[in-house]
Amino acid sequence: MDIRVQEAPFDLGLETTCFADRQTDMGAVVTFTGITRDLPGGMDKMVIEHYPGMTEKALQGIAEQAMERWDLGDLLIIHRYGDLAPNDRIMMVATASRHRKDAFDAAEFLMDYLKSRAPFWKKEFGPDGTEWVAAKPEDEDALNRW
Repeated sequence: MDIRVQEAPFDLGLETTCFADRQTDMGAVVTFTGITRDLPGGMDKMVIEHYPGMTEKALQGIAEQAMERWDLGDLLIIHRYGDLAPNDRIMMVATASRHRKDAFDAAEFLMDYLKSRAPFWKKEFGPDGTEWVAAKPEDEDALNRW
């Protein structure tokens, strides 16, 4: 299990390859990468804040839940903070399992958690000012199905 909260960009190809190469007895690797969307009318940047220590502890807890709930061999969570431009990679989840269903379900569970409950605060800066990004009801609905 590898959990990283970092300011620096990550290399999607390298992270995917390194994760997959570690899986010597798994039959499935699933990855998802979140990308910062631009806004209608444009977005200058998104700033993501978090509380060091608290964030990693929360991500560790949800990762442990995923490992217990599904037959996973390994998982990876990378989430960035700081200033991000439109189209920057914001996060990555990877799961490995003997069978694809567990890998897909666990990855989706982790993504739903990261979208709605992970302790990150996002603020968008655009031509019309700034706005904090609020959780959407559909994000909560997605998490509630688990």
